[in-house]
Amino acid sequence: MSDIKVERKPDDGRLDTLGVKQWPIWTKEVSEFPWTYEDAETCYFLEGDVVVTPAGGEPVEVGAGDLVTFAKGMSCTWKIRKPVRKHYNFG
Repeated sequence: MSDIKVERKPDDGRLDTLGVKQWPIWTKEVSEFPWTYEDAETCYFLEGDVVVTPAGGEPVEVGAGDLVTFAKGMSCTWKIRKPVRKHYNFG
């Protein structure tokens, strides 16, 4: 099982079912940083272009229109190529 699951361009029905529009928004400028997920995170990218590379894994490109789930306990490096604006939900 992959530590990163990506749904490209999910439809509005899927987003409504998850309640994405009620989730908080996180923004970040172009940067690169390490991150470890203490809990699973699901997020929906409104803007941005990111390469997330899990420790010992292959890079995954995500960006605007993607619904992404990051596994609990995953350590990775985020490389933000275009500023990010995303809804997010932990747990």
